Amino acid sequence: MEFGRVLDDIGNEQRALSHSRLYMLSDLNREELKLFAERWSAISTSRRHHIIGSLVEIAEANFSVGFNSIFHLCLCDEDAEVRAHAVDGLWEDETPGLARVLLEMLSSDPSIIVRAAAATGLGRFVLMAELEELDEELGRSIVDALWKLIEDPDEALEPQRRAVEAVSYSGEEGVRDLIEDAYSHPTETMQISAVFSMGRSADPTWGSTVIKELRSSNPEMRFEASRACGELEVREAVPTLIRLIADADREVQQAAVFALGKIGGQEARRALRICCESEDEVIAAAGDEALAELELAAGLFDTFLDADER
Repeated sequence: MEFGRVLDDIGNEQRALSHSRLYMLSDLNREELKLFAERWSAISTSRRHHIIGSLVEIAEANFSVGFNSIFHLCLCDEDAEVRAHAVDGLWEDETPGLARVLLEMLSSDPSIIVRAAAATGLGRFVLMAELEELDEELGRSIVDALWKLIEDPDEALEPQRRAVEAVSYSGEEGVRDLIEDAYSHPTETMQISAVFSMGRSADPTWGSTVIKELRSSNPEMRFEASRACGELEVREAVPTLIRLIADADREVQQAAVFALGKIGGQEARRALRICCESEDEVIAAAGDEALAELELAAGLFDTFLDADER
């Protein structure tokens, strides 16, 4: 189909948004991107929300598509929700240019949701800096900007909690105290971010705390605690994680399964094998994936041991 007609169809609010048409926006050439930019501003705000949100969902589910040129274009959209979706869509982009754009958005965008999205997006650059995969000066600027936002008394909670999560990748002094302060915060959403950050920090001292939060009455907290147990490889959490496979919340169930795959050990492996045979297709699929990850990690470890022996 002619590309102009594709854009007409996508922008037409009288028609349901077609995913087959959206796939045609992948890997646009220069002329197509120019035409897209010309047409984009004429599409209603609500339709743009729908389009950009759907593109993000497709990109997360299918690694073969390429919408980054559109996401970069939409970073400058007049609508805050579109800008925030565009940031989310660029989750695989690790270029210094994007890091600088996100820094600018973090400090100057008037929208709370955009500053929060920018803080989340900067998290991977903090990790890259920690791994010495990013220019040292740029990495320092990112961490400083995140700290500045966290300490700003006039900043909203959502950007601050996302900044705490982002900076928790940093190994610099003060991060443990920051996470502890976030965990003591009177707002539960900040406490949940603190538990998320405990997992990211790779600091084993948080083991007992994340185990405790596996029993939280809030499913979001149980979800993040499960993930953190996996990231920290807390073996003492295995019995509780096994019980959480039967949790009332579907996302908690899956998080518990994946955490078992990261922790490993005979008890976790047995539980995952049972998951693989479950009549629940979601649990069976999660069990297959987690067990495959566990076996891969074990195989790599054995390879390293063999290499050392030689």
